[in-house]
Amino acid sequence: MLHLLKYRFLQIIREYSVMFWSLAFPIILGTFYYLSFGNIGLAGTGETSWDSVPVAVITEDDTSDYALAFSQFLAELDGDMLKIEDISSEKEAIDDLKSGTIQGIYYVKDTPSLTVAENGINESILTALLDTYRQNSRLLQKIAITHPERITDALNAVYDYQSFTKDTSLGGKTLDSTVQYFLALIAYACLSGAFLGVRFAMDGQANLSALGARRSITPTHKLTLILIDMLVIVAVHFVDVLILNLYIVKILGFSLGDQTGTLILINLMGSLIGVCMGIVLGCVSRLSLGVRMGLCVALTLFPGFLAGLMFGNMKNIIEANCPVINRINPAAVLSDAYYCMSVYNDSARLTRSLIILAVMSLLCLIVAFLGVRRERYDSI
Repeated sequence: MLHLLKYRFLQIIREYSVMFWSLAFPIILGTFYYLSFGNIGLAGTGETSWDSVPVAVITEDDTSDYALAFSQFLAELDGDMLKIEDISSEKEAIDDLKSGTIQGIYYVKDTPSLTVAENGINESILTALLDTYRQNSRLLQKIAITHPERITDALNAVYDYQSFTKDTSLGGKTLDSTVQYFLALIAYACLSGAFLGVRFAMDGQANLSALGARRSITPTHKLTLILIDMLVIVAVHFVDVLILNLYIVKILGFSLGDQTGTLILINLMGSLIGVCMGIVLGCVSRLSLGVRMGLCVALTLFPGFLAGLMFGNMKNIIEANCPVINRINPAAVLSDAYYCMSVYNDSARLTRSLIILAVMSLLCLIVAFLGVRRERYDSI
């Protein structure tokens, strides 16, 4: 048994063209991604640097108590959520707003107002700040009229609103959108086990390779040979995927979460489905090795494309228009499993993805078995 394991292992790792597609090519592709995206999304820690929104403040009334209160409100936000530019005239502020130098203009007066040039995230933030101020202002005015003795308590409650909130982690992480390319890349790398699967299938058929002919007349039970081949090939490809994981995390600096056990399980299931897909391709066709390897390229790249390997939002587009494709696409299922583990910690969805992968692997093995079970040779 150890003899068979050893030499099957040596044979696999010496298949340089096969090992290139299953190990080297995903690493090269990941390096190109890194060079293209730079350090966007590095470390995936969920920490996002916040840039203050540049605004102008035009004072139209500096005598009203309401205007002074709003001016103080803006001053307290300066340097935090807002970056108040030193602009003296309204004309200069409007010119800067049109050119995009600032995102909005606050008018300090008895009834404060805001002017923006377009709709966007920053403009929505500025509007929300003004709306919040107006709501609190109306609330305090009402309390001052109806219950003046409680105005102090109301002011304290407004200034200390954080005490009513509690920071709670849901266990997930907020990752930059570019990280989805790397998750799709790992899914593609898992499917690249198809190249090893094709090699395995051809080595077991006497009419396709000299090694297959020798193995067909060996006294060793055929089931033993098949199990050893499966064990070695899945193990080799599993190590290939782990090497890619380490490269992405340690060298490129992208985080894949802190659930090591779950990551290993997903990698194992991904390696299994990739190898099983290759076995099907190798067993049910009578094409040459070169043609089968060419089909393997298509069999891995096209599902990877649908999972977001070339266009990051592709999986979301498919999910919105034809979600069944994402359920039967092994690359999309794998990518979804990595997301469930590293981003939104959805254990139910992760379990569903793993079950789908297991069912796919079983179906592939059944199809491969049906394709070779009746094969007989006139001579070897």
